[in-house]
Amino acid sequence: MKRLLITGGAGFIGSALVRRVVRDARAQVLNVDKLTYAGNLESLGDALESPLHSHAAVDICDAPRIRTLLSEFRPDAIVHLAAESHVDRSIDGPAEFIRTNILGTFALLEEALRYWRELPAKAAEDFRFLHVSTDEVFGSLGPEGFFTEETPYQPSSPYSASKAAADHLVRAWHRTYGLPVLTTNCSNNYGPCQFPEKLIPLMIQRGLAGQPLPVYGTGANVRDWLFVEDHADALLTVLERGRVAETYNVSGRNEWANLAVVQLLCELLDELAPDAEGRPHARLIQFVPDRPGHDLRYAIDPAKIEAELDWRPRETFETGLRRTVRWYLDNQAWCERIRSGAYRLERLGLGVAP
Repeated sequence: MKRLLITGGAGFIGSALVRRVVRDARAQVLNVDKLTYAGNLESLGDALESPLHSHAAVDICDAPRIRTLLSEFRPDAIVHLAAESHVDRSIDGPAEFIRTNILGTFALLEEALRYWRELPAKAAEDFRFLHVSTDEVFGSLGPEGFFTEETPYQPSSPYSASKAAADHLVRAWHRTYGLPVLTTNCSNNYGPCQFPEKLIPLMIQRGLAGQPLPVYGTGANVRDWLFVEDHADALLTVLERGRVAETYNVSGRNEWANLAVVQLLCELLDELAPDAEGRPHARLIQFVPDRPGHDLRYAIDPAKIEAELDWRPRETFETGLRRTVRWYLDNQAWCERIRSGAYRLERLGLGVAP
């Protein structure tokens, strides 16, 4: 694999993947990202100026532009990460999620198929289209059990429904047209460079500012957490060694209730950024009305990727969270530039369209 086209490469997970590929000199990268509110080229770090990286500010829904990029760059593989990804934002405004996650994936598949069909035989045999999805397509679990690759889809939000539709399109393009695809469904990601509308960076930023830490409902909802750099490693493992047409669930095996996550963050802030008056950050926790349709529990069984591809996460939740808090403390200038935009750490997902 010498040339890799990554969609959404300026987003949270995408930028971690670009940084990893460029750092290890694994491939020449074309980063296709139209730079929405959550896309930030600063997240690429040293990779931004590397000769191994180039950026195209192109919308994946723009099929003619995608066709041109494929023709000119000639990738050996595509990793599709571009997506609208925040559940609360999808509740307030679902239209953009339908457009990007469904219509955008359709446009990308059509152009990838056109490109793949024109490749020489050996290049076509080696080509891969890796679609990166989420565990939220499976819906909600009870107190026991795990999502597997065979779990039926039961999406609960406009976001997860749009990703489920995209997953089905990708599989259909293999079954119908033979496009060599791979799919991953991952648990909740966290780590450096995450846009602060998501739980962990939001709590860090509000805690540092001495603002209330809003916890939905009773905080009993459980999520399975995956450090973003471990996820980038998993994606490269699947891309290079995964079996065509297979799905691989990716998890850090780290189930935590939301309230426990916030409490652990408070303890880390007490240690690494103590309050000037010595007050515990946990005093800021505030329970707020739950989000509509809030899934109770997600938990992924990653046994398949562990057994077939010998992949395992390197970080525990405790070590990864400490690294994450330290990164935000050391990169407040990045956070300030994020805060200067349209998002100001306000509550989203109340079901009131803008």
